[in-house]
Amino acid sequence: MKKVVINSVLLSSLLFSALAFGDASFAEKVAERQIDAQITFEENNETVPPVDPLEPPEVVDPEGPNPPGTPGPLSIDFASPLKFGKQKITSIDKTYHAAAQKLTDKDGVQQERPNYVQVTDNRGTLKGWTLSVKQDGQFKTETGNELKGAKVTFMNAQAASDSESKDPSTLLTELDLTSDGNGALTNVFSAKNDEGAGTWIYRFGDENTQDSSIKLDVPGKTTKLKDTPYKATITWALSDIPGNS
Repeated sequence: MKKVVINSVLLSSLLFSALAFGDASFAEKVAERQIDAQITFEENNETVPPVDPLEPPEVVDPEGPNPPGTPGPLSIDFASPLKFGKQKITSIDKTYHAAAQKLTDKDGVQQERPNYVQVTDNRGTLKGWTLSVKQDGQFKTETGNELKGAKVTFMNAQAASDSESKDPSTLLTELDLTSDGNGALTNVFSAKNDEGAGTWIYRFGDENTQDSSIKLDVPGKTTKLKDTPYKATITWALSDIPGNS
């Protein structure tokens, strides 16, 4: 009997609500108005931070040297320095591999990743671009002693991005650098019109091959001086010329 009383009270409340406020489903529309919603974008000249080459767009702090990215909406944000370490003098032909890129992730944990170059197109024009590379002369000491016959080779190149733009259609997966210092650039990664917007990674290897994807071949017969760094400059260049132009 108590249950019946409660249900009766509930029913009375519902009837009162319907009479007092009316049923919205039977309301007659008397007016409506539509409005516009709009947003406009402009090219972005802010410097883009380096991201994880295996997990873009996670921002990371790579081990240096790490100068700021180039200015402008079409930029090279980062390029890994190549570290071949300290090796023993030998008269046998040897191949040395560049160490993987060390970086600190967003959680403050140090990680190793493939060496990479990061390019960003924030122009908003979809006009394409081309990344090129050259070696500006042979490995030398500060006093000019040359590591004759040494050759750098990039291997297992891959592209990575979280951008929904079309992938850049040109990607050179392997290349040798010439050390004659003639300034010749090799086009290695490029986007045609309607491709390559946003941030893109050109990396050498993955988590399985990151320690063996950049090599330096040194002839055994070339003279090596002890405890003396041999250095070469490698230049990455980005142009606004679309790929296959």
